[in-house]
Amino acid sequence: MARNHRKFILGLAASTALFTLLACSISIQGEDKANVALTAMSESIPKTLTAAVSGEGESGGELATAQTEATQRSLEIQVTQTAEASTRDESQLATATIAAPVVAELPLYSVDPDQGHLGWVHKPVTIAVEGYHQFGYANDYMQVVARDFVMAADITWDTQYGASGCGFMFRSNGDKNKPDQYIVIATRLGNGHVIFTALADGQLANVHDYFPKTEDKSFQWQNGTTNRLVVVGKGNIFEIYTNGVKIGEVDVTQPPPPLVMPKVPKPPTDKTNVSAMQEYQNKLKEYTDLVDQMQSNYQVALSNYKTTEAIFAEGFVAMVALSESGRTQCQFTDAWLWHLEP
Repeated sequence: MARNHRKFILGLAASTALFTLLACSISIQGEDKANVALTAMSESIPKTLTAAVSGEGESGGELATAQTEATQRSLEIQVTQTAEASTRDESQLATATIAAPVVAELPLYSVDPDQGHLGWVHKPVTIAVEGYHQFGYANDYMQVVARDFVMAADITWDTQYGASGCGFMFRSNGDKNKPDQYIVIATRLGNGHVIFTALADGQLANVHDYFPKTEDKSFQWQNGTTNRLVVVGKGNIFEIYTNGVKIGEVDVTQPPPPLVMPKVPKPPTDKTNVSAMQEYQNKLKEYTDLVDQMQSNYQVALSNYKTTEAIFAEGFVAMVALSESGRTQCQFTDAWLWHLEP
């Protein structure tokens, strides 16, 4: 299974470039309203001025006409500026309203809301994939490129196999054949397993394994449960949070760290209990598969790290679902991206 998982991780490259073909149209609220007001007022100005200062057939008519034209231009400029200001005010108010929950959450991750701005807030989305080594992604704002950022989402999962999972892809170059990108995936394996991987030229070049429940006692690994996943990227440092708790930190300039293995399942006290023993055997197999997977990924990543630089400054981001086999469904809600740069 370890060899298959390695192929699975490396095989993600072929799918990631598809998002470069996507784009989204963003409407600016208030623009139509401002244009209507501007048109109506521009049409009424000449009529009003003509009636008030016609000057026709009287001495000084040319001066009156010049004054009328000058006044008209002045008023038109004022109308335009007023309409533009109104549009800006409405747009800023709408953005501030949308961003308010994000701004309130940022301090949980030691991020100053004054140091950055909102990238996007995403509507709820579900990614469903089925089959052997399948990959799916979603983002309505694929044209947005992120450098330093905070990305967050509530993830509710339903995976047939524990090695399948849900998470984020970021700083991706979108190369179809030899992608450069980072991925953080949370899986149900081992009562919860979070993996940070770096692909450089399509090869696994760094890997870090975390077991959330070591730090985050509220982490839920069962199907149908929800956990909040957050990644904070600052330069070459990435902080990973689950449910508001920091579970790990990655420095991509450093090689894969020594492996820390999950706890070995304990056999039941009553070994004559058939169902308890069966459950223990299932957990022991899962543990063995996980350890094999981790060791295989570690050796590949460590070898490639020595010859390949997996340091990427910016790129595309997306929510992703990875299927080891069978059915995998990842639901993302309350998802958003925050740019840390001014």
